[in-house]
Amino acid sequence: MSEETINDSTTSFDEEEVSDQLSLVVTWCADDASRVGEIIILPDPKAGTTTTLGRGDAGEMSLRAALVRQRPGANQRRPPLRDRRISRNQLSITAEQGLTIRVKNQGRCLMSHNGVEASQAVMRPGDTVTLRKALQLMCVVRPVVLPTNRDLPQRDWPQFGDADNHGLVGESPAAWALRGRVAFVAKRPPHALITGPSGSGKELVARAIHTLSPRGSQPMVARNAATIPEGLIDAELFGNVKDYPNPGMRERRGLFGEADRSTLFLDEIAEVPAAVQAHLLRALDEGEVHRLGDSRAHRVDVRVLAATNREATALKHDILARFKLRVDVPDLNVRREDVPLLVRHLLIHIAKADPDVRDRFFEGPDPRTGSQLIGELVRRQYAANVRELEVLLWQSIATSPGDRLVWTSAVAEVVATGSGGQVVEAPAREVRVQDLTPEDIQTALDAHDGSVKETWQALGLKNRFQLIRLIKKHGLSKG
Repeated sequence: MSEETINDSTTSFDEEEVSDQLSLVVTWCADDASRVGEIIILPDPKAGTTTTLGRGDAGEMSLRAALVRQRPGANQRRPPLRDRRISRNQLSITAEQGLTIRVKNQGRCLMSHNGVEASQAVMRPGDTVTLRKALQLMCVVRPVVLPTNRDLPQRDWPQFGDADNHGLVGESPAAWALRGRVAFVAKRPPHALITGPSGSGKELVARAIHTLSPRGSQPMVARNAATIPEGLIDAELFGNVKDYPNPGMRERRGLFGEADRSTLFLDEIAEVPAAVQAHLLRALDEGEVHRLGDSRAHRVDVRVLAATNREATALKHDILARFKLRVDVPDLNVRREDVPLLVRHLLIHIAKADPDVRDRFFEGPDPRTGSQLIGELVRRQYAANVRELEVLLWQSIATSPGDRLVWTSAVAEVVATGSGGQVVEAPAREVRVQDLTPEDIQTALDAHDGSVKETWQALGLKNRFQLIRLIKKHGLSKG
């Protein structure tokens, strides 16, 4: 007699009839890394139904938990687990009301709950259970089916678990919603504002929007707006004619000129002083720019993508109104089930540039990682998102004693001291010296009648000594 299963086959759904339910997602699998990201959708808690998870097909009549790959609009049934360390009836799982899952270990493989050995556990969203040396599952709340998106055709989907063509990684509902939003915004012409916390991937999203847009055949022009010295904002944005303001000055097209018929990405736009934001209004409205020293205005065809890690209301209301489209990049903490996939993606990227890492920690295409490392990373509260995750991975690379990346005391110390990639923001007007051209510095000197004090402050340098060294280095004149 055949058993009953949850998610018995590849199934399509009426999206109006589905809702969020408790699920278990695979975050680590010892014998098959491709299973990471697959999920078990549990029965409605109101039913009080118990399911069984184990190796192979059940030997007796039972309600069997099945693993599925969830893609927009359908769930694809996956083969049973084959790891012989897992018993045929390893776990009994009951979804309960109040967003909890009761798990009981009834097989031979030892179980731990959030890193602590246990024979049974009450799981809440974000908790993990690990079957020793075999499998790890995390409790999440997600739709029974991911919604479809007409702007995101199936031909553009990545292979399960892989980065898509634009570098976006994840199989969570938040990751798929972001892909859909990017595809929607890319097809529309208005300027767009990208919001999200530090390290969440706003520039990656901007490049994806540009690439998918009709302007994608042209290179995108990008600049951190906070590094543009306030005294040079017009020259940087709109350019200047030859020999203006001083003889010998080269002609510059400015950022808008360089981005003509393409996309201009202005990062950290909320850090730009309100008075400077006003300089952008006419260019955003009409595509009209006025180069310094030019007697007439020019029109450019530029789409502006701007980004900020602050609230959108940090922008002046009049410039905010020019960004008719918005994209919110989700915090890593709301899509922790994507962390193991991001770990794999980041390690592959590191290994491409560092053969020693590949030779030591990879087996075929996949890195060897310990279950404790992945468990700690998926349960972690992130402050700097993917940047912070990468810091912790590098610490594990540096201190893992064998050929497997593990959670070492050095990684734990980084977490305990709060230094796991949390970004200390530089002052809004401070710029990197290497970003300043000799023309930038000379223009600022001329604009302030050679005053060192006024010029170094206008340029956003740390102190006057930086400016003095630059004047000497480039043989500039104070007028």
